[in-house]
Amino acid sequence: MYGVRDESAALDIVQDAMLKLTERYPDRPAEELPMLFQRILQNTIHDFFRRLKVRNAWTRPFSSFFTKETDEDQDVMEMLESLQEDHPGNTPETDLAQQQTLGEIEAALENLPARQREAFLLRYWEELDVAETAAAMGCSEGSVKTHCSRAVHALSSTLKARGIKL
Repeated sequence: MYGVRDESAALDIVQDAMLKLTERYPDRPAEELPMLFQRILQNTIHDFFRRLKVRNAWTRPFSSFFTKETDEDQDVMEMLESLQEDHPGNTPETDLAQQQTLGEIEAALENLPARQREAFLLRYWEELDVAETAAAMGCSEGSVKTHCSRAVHALSSTLKARGIKL
């Protein structure tokens, strides 16, 4: 069994599992609920780690562009200038390489089929769970999982073919 070390994330996972149990199985006899809850909790934990893994794989390239905490109201150009001042070792070549990598990732996202791109962005950028994504897209949870899986595989293949390792 996996361990969720972040207490607030663990509480969110338990709460999500409880909500799923009450929403999906209100008519079940009380003696079946503990086993159902255990299965739902395990699946919710797996979903949490799957989202975390994918999110970390895709946000890591972006986080290398911004190394210090920023204020939401801060101008992007000011932020980039301050980053250059804080890291004078950045050369034009590394800046160009970062810009090209970001461009490749954006292009790969744009080349995904619309439903895959929508599912991927809702799940991993907006951090919606499967049920919320399904509701937003107007499809089943199974479709969301399929679209996300296909998007991740397509993005990985595209970026590997372009020489980008995440």
